[in-house]
Amino acid sequence: MPLFTRKTSKPGTAADNTSQNSNNSDGGKGKGASGLPATIQNNNNNNNNSADYTKPPLVFHCQLAHGSPTGLIHDFSSVRELYQKIAECFDISEKDILFCTLNSHKVDMARLLGGQIGLDDFIFAHRKGRPKEIEIVKSQEALGLTITDNGAGYAFIKRIKEDSIIDRIEHICVGDHIEKLDGQNMVGKRHYEVARMLKDIPTGDTFTLRLVEPVRSGFQGIGPRSQSRATGSAGGGRNYGSGKETLRFKANGNAQIEPQFDEATVAGIDAINNLLESFMGINDTELASQIWDLGDKKSNSMDFAESIDSSDLESFGFTDDFIIELWGAITDARRKSTTTPK
Repeated sequence: MPLFTRKTSKPGTAADNTSQNSNNSDGGKGKGASGLPATIQNNNNNNNNSADYTKPPLVFHCQLAHGSPTGLIHDFSSVRELYQKIAECFDISEKDILFCTLNSHKVDMARLLGGQIGLDDFIFAHRKGRPKEIEIVKSQEALGLTITDNGAGYAFIKRIKEDSIIDRIEHICVGDHIEKLDGQNMVGKRHYEVARMLKDIPTGDTFTLRLVEPVRSGFQGIGPRSQSRATGSAGGGRNYGSGKETLRFKANGNAQIEPQFDEATVAGIDAINNLLESFMGINDTELASQIWDLGDKKSNSMDFAESIDSSDLESFGFTDDFIIELWGAITDARRKSTTTPK
């Protein structure tokens, strides 16, 4: 049974009545329940005597990944607000949370919390562990890193390519937060900014990374350093929410409940993410989803390119060749969805 409960609203409000009627809506289950109590009627007297219906907030179950009681998280509309709510629930600093995984307490990069959460998903928050400073010689152009971020200011290592420069450095691990590069603070930068700075380091130069690893005590079985981009099956595949509906975070700061992605959308987003990883060294399901949305209803590559140029993605400076590659991934996913037997 959860040991943390929702903070009560101010007396006399509709939300207060909602809380009183729905605190036990999960029947005492500690995990997996979506916490979606039915809409209740507000019986407050008002001048027109009409019934006022108030829908309670979505509630998600959460634990600290290295072990904690179960908390209830609600009233957030962005990833940053979600981290704030988790910090409040467990009485820790928001800056202490590196990233979150869904339905697994392990440092499992296939289950990272990204741009959406399934309504039945259980959140695990990974806290900062020990810092480490490592000097690296860039002996070849590619370092072998895939970088992502937590949506709230921390970039970290999502994947390490086998037999790469980074793979040969034992103390650098998947899940490590990139805090500083040659003494320059990376906190607050998006993952593509950090990836670009690493890529711009001349071959042959030596640089220093200050990394912060997640707390690893309390669990075992951390995922492998390298995972195949072509598969998502052995570990359960990429997670786009286990529920039939998901809470999806929008670029404008609003969260919206949407149906679970269909097979074509999942395949297209995966393919776009693979291209982002190959060409830019980043991994971002939210960015891949945005690119898919821009191309989903387009009939040709010119219209797709124009939609990118008219969006906030224009600042990435995608080349014409890369846009053609993205368009190919979108059309391939569409084609496979129409030819796959039902």
